[in-house]
Amino acid sequence: MNITKKSRPAATRPEDQRLSIGSTFAYGFQHVLTMYGGIIAPPLIIGAAAGMSSQDIGLLIAACLFVGGLATILQTVGIRFFGSQLPLVQGVSFAGVSTMVAIVHGGGGIQAVFGSVIAASLIGLLITPLFSKIIKFFPPVVTGTVITTIGLTLMPVAANWAMGGNKAAPNYGSMANIGLAAATMAIVLLLSKVGNAAISRLSILLAMVLGTLIAFAFGMADFSKVGTGEIVAFPTPFAFGPPTFEIAAIISMLIVILVTLTETSADIIAVGEIVGTKVDSKRIGDGLRADMLSSAISPLFNSFTQSAFAQNVGLVAITGVKSRFVVSAGGLILVILGLLPVLGRVVAAVPTPVLGGAGVVLFGTVAASGIRTLSKVEYRNNMNLIIVAASIGFGMIPIAAPAFYDQFPSWFSTIFHSGISSAAIMAILLNLLFNHLKAGNSENQSVFVAGTGRVVKEEELQCLADGDRFEGGKLIDCDGKEVPIQASSASEH
Repeated sequence: MNITKKSRPAATRPEDQRLSIGSTFAYGFQHVLTMYGGIIAPPLIIGAAAGMSSQDIGLLIAACLFVGGLATILQTVGIRFFGSQLPLVQGVSFAGVSTMVAIVHGGGGIQAVFGSVIAASLIGLLITPLFSKIIKFFPPVVTGTVITTIGLTLMPVAANWAMGGNKAAPNYGSMANIGLAAATMAIVLLLSKVGNAAISRLSILLAMVLGTLIAFAFGMADFSKVGTGEIVAFPTPFAFGPPTFEIAAIISMLIVILVTLTETSADIIAVGEIVGTKVDSKRIGDGLRADMLSSAISPLFNSFTQSAFAQNVGLVAITGVKSRFVVSAGGLILVILGLLPVLGRVVAAVPTPVLGGAGVVLFGTVAASGIRTLSKVEYRNNMNLIIVAASIGFGMIPIAAPAFYDQFPSWFSTIFHSGISSAAIMAILLNLLFNHLKAGNSENQSVFVAGTGRVVKEEELQCLADGDRFEGGKLIDCDGKEVPIQASSASEH
């Protein structure tokens, strides 16, 4: 008698965890609050550059929320060849804002921006196989460097939010704004310490709600505009006219797409590291294709290039909620916000200092995750230390000096104005130079390997006798007897 063996079910991945409906949408809403300021900033800037009315800019914002939600659902749920099935939130990429503003000012208008996004994204879709093959060039020395840089490059965003978000406002950087940000941050830390598991994981959301209530009590939250405008509105395709295709604009936008592909690759690898799941070239390719498909379709609904949001990678790290379905719920909330502008206006009423206070913890968590990855790297008798040092330093240049590349060609400044792209490119190239192209390498290549080996202080050896040894976690003396090891007391530290 033949017995048919049942195939074993595939091991459950951390990102496939399913929570209750209530928890799923609560954590999803937390993701929306975290990235809301970032997703509405590009349409605000581009719309203002195009001379649009506040009503038209409102349409742009609603469109960006709607498309970002659809792109997030595609990225997290996934279909064949599209979607990394990782907890990544998608939204309008800030990398292309300056380029889009330049296209608008160049006379092409918003239609030329939409046309360039469509054309460049389709080209990006064709070249994604090339990017998906670079996974073998992302060992921990590279991924740790990139993840750390992602967190560090986001800190100016948190600081700007904490100061008020609008540099032209008279209260920008006031004690009141920074105090509100500090109070929000303190609530995050307090809830993380004294709350139970559920409260701790929702600490960011709860802190934002409490921070907004504090702001309202002190007259720092404005809900007056919530009732102004339409309640329900579906994004009208090509509401601002059909797209136009200009060669110069397409070439400029293609550079932005290359930057987006690099950043999204880094984000996919970073969130895979944080979640603790396998990320191979196929998965990166599926994620990048979802990115490019969403970007190519977004101008149909009056939106722009889509990419993964690094700040939400930090939220995954700090909450420990790894479920991709939580982020899918966040995507659904974004779609609803895009269809219900009134809800979007409610979320927009959250004061930026509140976002800044939460952002300091969120973005710092991303950097800390990168440092944790770098702790796994071997630094003895190699050049890994200088790879990390040079790459992070290079990535910090555009953050420390935003005008550093202003005199460079526009294509160069577009690529390297992003600290994430700068660090990723440098880390990949140096890793190739020192760890793959080993011709010419010597033992202890430079002073940068000095001090990276294990060191024992002289006074720690004075209590040892000749013949003492350490075996199996025990200290054995020269006569073969175990020597008791006394733990250091708290007072000695």
